Amino acid sequence: MSDSTFYVTTPIYYVNDAPHIGHGYTTVMGDIITRWHRQRGEKVWYLTGTDEHGQKVLRKATDNGVSPQEWVDKLVEDEWKPLLRTIDIANDDFIRTTEQRHIDGSRAFWQDLYDRGAVYKGEFSGHYSVGSEEFVSEDDVADGEGEDEGFKVSKLDGSRVELVSEENYFFRLGDYQQQLLDFYEANPDFIQPESARNEVISFVSRGLRDLSISRSTFDWGIQVPWDDKHVFYVWIEALLNYVTAAGYGVDQEKFDQMWPANIHLVGKDIARFHAVIWPAMLFAAGQPVPHQVFAHGWLLVGGQKMSKSKANGIRPDEIVDTFGSDAYRYYFARALTFGSDGSISWEDIQARYHAELANGFGNLASRVAAMIGKYAGGKLPEEGRRTPAEQAVIETVAQAVAEADEAIDAVAPQDALSAIWRIVDELNGYLTEQAPWKVAKDDPDSDRLATILATAAEGMRVLAVVLNPVTPKASAVLWDSLGAEPTLGALDDQLMASVGHWGQLPAGAMITKPASLFPRIEAAE
Repeated sequence: MSDSTFYVTTPIYYVNDAPHIGHGYTTVMGDIITRWHRQRGEKVWYLTGTDEHGQKVLRKATDNGVSPQEWVDKLVEDEWKPLLRTIDIANDDFIRTTEQRHIDGSRAFWQDLYDRGAVYKGEFSGHYSVGSEEFVSEDDVADGEGEDEGFKVSKLDGSRVELVSEENYFFRLGDYQQQLLDFYEANPDFIQPESARNEVISFVSRGLRDLSISRSTFDWGIQVPWDDKHVFYVWIEALLNYVTAAGYGVDQEKFDQMWPANIHLVGKDIARFHAVIWPAMLFAAGQPVPHQVFAHGWLLVGGQKMSKSKANGIRPDEIVDTFGSDAYRYYFARALTFGSDGSISWEDIQARYHAELANGFGNLASRVAAMIGKYAGGKLPEEGRRTPAEQAVIETVAQAVAEADEAIDAVAPQDALSAIWRIVDELNGYLTEQAPWKVAKDDPDSDRLATILATAAEGMRVLAVVLNPVTPKASAVLWDSLGAEPTLGALDDQLMASVGHWGQLPAGAMITKPASLFPRIEAAE
């Protein structure tokens, strides 16, 4: 881990299509992880952005009668940056591969490799997928079926391939096969989860061919610095966004502080680029390799991988407009195992929204505030003598917070939320068993009622903090309703290391009933 900066990246998303929930999935998981680390008091840098070069972009711009730059500018401003606002992302940087800092850094990187002898000129003849912007070996090409009958397709992702022949520059990727295998063995956590690691090792063990890194049949890309008749192959320069955003070739002091990255979050379909080509490039340049590439699974809708071509690509705003951004973030972090394929459905989103958010968490917050308002005039009472019931709550909270913290380090947000939800369930069960409404009726002047109310409110304080990385809007409302800021400070400044320390919410704090955190939605279709 970097001594100074916890640096997390998403892939830079290919700009051509409108963003769907697959893009939102990766971005939200990275946001949850980085928000959590910020609340550990760490210096954090979270990067996302867009990949804007390549033949596919050029063709699409031509089809729309505009220049490639005009085309990507429109998509970034109309589609990709609004996505971040829609799902409430707190990224620190947004890099575009058409930015000058990226162009300069990419040219500097490859000039260095060229000077080191890691690049040579040759002739490429073979298959290329424009849809995936990927060179495809003969072993990975098959005859198409159905709609693709009469075409050749890639076995890797099913995209159509074209036979191309052109003069290109090549990177000596094959020279790094054994170094990569040795690196994987020495660093078993570099590529995770285990399924992705095994697939990458198998791929590299089959043998690596040198990789074409330039194209000479079109000009929409970054010009090769030593030969202006060529532009870089889109993947070769896109991977460099992780270092160019960190200052490579432009700001050495920043780069030294930022690099290497802690985690590259990627979809499993691009794990090979990040776990094979990218570290080989860094080996060749004499640069440190990222600590981890974490490849998540596919989102399945109706049993199929979600994609625009299958007409099952759901837009994030469709979900957010109905359930809100907090529920969007919660659902994808809670319902799916990050690293595995996972099935989603509108019905499941709605069911979890009502059962877990509205009835579980939201109703708990409302009940606690309402009882303090009714039985204590809205002022948090002084806690009295604790019983085993209160001690059980305190122990559950401490254990759940510790497990959630460990789960974040394991890039397992679903396990973090599973641990946190034990606090929700414990508090709901505690109130049911202790029945403060009955105590208020039978013995309203005893300190037992005060202890129950203080325990419930303190539990809500913990939930506001540990859920802040996941549901920041609801957590902010809850923090305000607890009257916590005047004595404890801003919610974002609360540290995970001390959140489980019991008794922080002071007696006398003014508790107000919040607006419904997750109001019921009667007709979500």
